[in-house]
Amino acid sequence: MTSRYAEVYESWRSNPEGFWMDQAAAIDWFTKPETAFDPDLGVYGGWYPDGVTNTCHNCLDRHVSGGRADQAALIYDSPITGSKRTISYRDMLAEVEAFAGALSDKGVGKGDRVVIYMPMVPEAIVAMLACARLGAVHSVVFGGFAASELATRIEDSQAKLIVSASCGIEPGRIVAYKPLLDAAIEHSRHKPDATIVLQREQHRCDLIEGRDFDYAELVAANAGRKVACTPVAATDPLYVLYTSGTTGQPKGVVRDNGGHMAALHWSMHAMYGVKPGEVFWAASDIGWVVGHSYIVYAPLLHGNTTIVFEGKPVGTPDAGTFWRVISEHKVAVLFTAPTAFRAIRKEDPEGSFIGKYDLSGYRALFLAGERADPDTIHWAERMLKVPVIDHWWQTETGWTIAGNPMGLGLLPVKYGSPAVPMPGYDVQVVDDAGHPVAAGTLGNIVVKLPLPPGCLPTLWNAENRFRDAYLAEFPGYYKTADAGFIDEDDYLFIMARTDDIINVAGHRLSTGGMEEAVSGHPDVVECAVIGIADSMKGQIPAGFIVINNSNGRSEEDVEKEVVKLVRDQIGPVAAFKNVMVVKRLPKTRSGKILRATMQKIADGEAWKMPATIDDPAILDEISEVLAKRGITGKSD
Repeated sequence: MTSRYAEVYESWRSNPEGFWMDQAAAIDWFTKPETAFDPDLGVYGGWYPDGVTNTCHNCLDRHVSGGRADQAALIYDSPITGSKRTISYRDMLAEVEAFAGALSDKGVGKGDRVVIYMPMVPEAIVAMLACARLGAVHSVVFGGFAASELATRIEDSQAKLIVSASCGIEPGRIVAYKPLLDAAIEHSRHKPDATIVLQREQHRCDLIEGRDFDYAELVAANAGRKVACTPVAATDPLYVLYTSGTTGQPKGVVRDNGGHMAALHWSMHAMYGVKPGEVFWAASDIGWVVGHSYIVYAPLLHGNTTIVFEGKPVGTPDAGTFWRVISEHKVAVLFTAPTAFRAIRKEDPEGSFIGKYDLSGYRALFLAGERADPDTIHWAERMLKVPVIDHWWQTETGWTIAGNPMGLGLLPVKYGSPAVPMPGYDVQVVDDAGHPVAAGTLGNIVVKLPLPPGCLPTLWNAENRFRDAYLAEFPGYYKTADAGFIDEDDYLFIMARTDDIINVAGHRLSTGGMEEAVSGHPDVVECAVIGIADSMKGQIPAGFIVINNSNGRSEEDVEKEVVKLVRDQIGPVAAFKNVMVVKRLPKTRSGKILRATMQKIADGEAWKMPATIDDPAILDEISEVLAKRGITGKSD
């Protein structure tokens, strides 16, 4: 199939407002917008300023009345608990209406904030959609976040109510949520009016009389109740999702209703190439932006079946669990993080589990969330024999900035690149003074304003912070805080966060480029490269590698070969001499490597335990390895 990408991108570029008005036609409106964009609205403008709609209506009601009532809206698959549940669009609507009625009875209405602190269970999605139905603004907090982190989000959002669960379940352990929830409410200066708690049979909890209410009892009491969708302006907020900030105070990314729906609906068929009715699986968590966009909203807006998976890529029970889910539920497209595939590859390097399952209906793998190293992509291509598509976007944008759009016809793949900008994004690379740089030159990646529909219009109650964090450094542009380059074919290469560009004796070098070289070694399963302080050169790189021990090679030999690889591919200028084998790398629960914390440990700086860390003990292991190499602060 010849790609239509160039034609579609040019149609946007030649008539941006016309392009987005066409996409708005796919959405149901109480009042159809007559204006696509108002440049005088908000910080940089607003999309569909005169439109009135409701996101829950577009996710559920219109599909029930349009012939999809009996189609599965959601398939819950929990290898951790051994339970599965399929919910039709009709039944999903009934439970959402019941819960919306319960929320309304507790005083929740249009514009009120509701914090959702839950594991990966269907009731979490019900809560999100019930808020959307009422015009309330939900703020999902990753289940199991520390009490202090939850408290800052309750306080900043001024939440009227909290929806939670008695526990989350991880492989081999139960995480009791209620003590964390109670501690967070105690720490927060703002107190919610009530909490609603889903009691899970694996670990029930005591409820506080008059404040805590049982989820199941409320839904049962409201069964059969009809609750109309509240009309909201397209520019009204749908949700606030907090992302970590450099000051330690989380940033509340705001998502609106109208632009969000238009962009996500378009992305499902144009980017991911799925048709309504097909099964789409984003193997993420609703606590992250991928979960918001591609577990909940985009698939349901588009009339797909979405998978809610409570498990891990390995260990629940083995490295074949992804293939079982794809086969059993007839998944057409899977979207996950490269980390998941690195974990599967480490456990099953020969892909022996893949042949045990029928993957004949499976069409593509999409990767995002961190840099997808070519080695992982090559492995996945060989094993799965489907297109493996890297794409790049951020919490702030909510959908793809740059990718290879399967629905428009795939473009040639360039390994290490997420391919080309999507309609709506005028992506440029500039130097620190804001001047454009030549093709192939490393610089700051920026997007010309206005941002397209679906991107954040502001930060929650923090417009000045929004300007300072994203718009002030390069006037007229949104700062992605990523560094990279655009080649002569307009393909974008993301090399590192701008704070991961290290300065070695005056040379600006990308740690991402070094990681790409390191990961090319056949014995390296995972790696991270950071810059550590050096009194002579300013900074020098240090590599941390997890290796495949099954071939019996010595760690010293692998370390020497990795140093040579980087020297051969990047050159002596990288001053790459420090390589350390570690058992594992510190990561967030979503799989992102905690490079900034590793760097602080190496430089002997004060650091705070990351709220999202999967296992705090790994940082002690990193400290021990550094100490053995004599790296305990600034090196000489």
